[in-house]
Amino acid sequence: MKRLGLALFAFLFAVSPAMGQQDRAATQSAAPTSLPDLKPDANGKLSQEQMQQLFRDVAEKDIENDKRLRDYTYIERDEERRLDGKGDVKSTEVKTYEVMEIYGEQVQRLIEKDDKALDTEDAAKEEKKVQKIIAKRKNESEDARKKREQKEEKDREDGRKFVREVADAYNFHLAGTESLGGREAWVIDAEPRPGYEPHMKEAKFLPKFHGRVWIDKDEAQLSKLDVECIDTVSLGWFLARVHKGSRIVIEQTRVNDEVWLPKHFAVKVDIRLALLKNFNVELEQTFRDYKKFRATAKIVGVGEVKEK
Repeated sequence: MKRLGLALFAFLFAVSPAMGQQDRAATQSAAPTSLPDLKPDANGKLSQEQMQQLFRDVAEKDIENDKRLRDYTYIERDEERRLDGKGDVKSTEVKTYEVMEIYGEQVQRLIEKDDKALDTEDAAKEEKKVQKIIAKRKNESEDARKKREQKEEKDREDGRKFVREVADAYNFHLAGTESLGGREAWVIDAEPRPGYEPHMKEAKFLPKFHGRVWIDKDEAQLSKLDVECIDTVSLGWFLARVHKGSRIVIEQTRVNDEVWLPKHFAVKVDIRLALLKNFNVELEQTFRDYKKFRATAKIVGVGEVKEK
């Protein structure tokens, strides 16, 4: 269920979310060095051209954030709640991970289940898993490394193409400004643009979502995202149908005065898998304790990582 929610998020804004254990490729792109022209007209409005350029710039900045995320280790807590037909919780599963970077690969180490530390046997299994990844990467052949890097480059290029699709798929409306975490943000509504024709197969989902985005005014960074499914979406690669009303909320925070990283992710999905019954699932992820690796592979103490 978690991968479904994050896939939808990635399709919508070409940044994947989030979320630590997902296969988000690092990039060599640099974030824009200046803010886009966001001066409103006499009626206090921004043009569609200004909005589109803003979203392209925000997406490029978030690609750079993804690259810098790999300089950090952090704690991720995943809570999955399954609901019955009345919307009441019938079961809950909680897993907490330490997320780290090993030879260019982002790796999760499970450290808690249902907010309790793992027993000795399960902890040993997690350590064995991490050591196996270290050995694999350490002994990786030159040919395998080149193939992996080529795939990452293709993923990056596909992401950039999708960003252009997002900017073209919606009509944007400046709803005003709000304070989030003590910082002022643009509040922008996005509605599907009539007549939009996608150029990528992944973009065909875009007209079936609408939402609201909060963008930090000082740094043109994605601060919050609230997206809702407004029509049934068929995800053919695993025969799933996501129904109207499914919702995704993402929040990011400024860390260490240098980067914006995930803070909170929530998705509520009403989904039907193949010929099985419907599943109503709520997933909530929180991210904390960002600690930066130095070049010597030491971790900066938590007191040195500032979160604003």
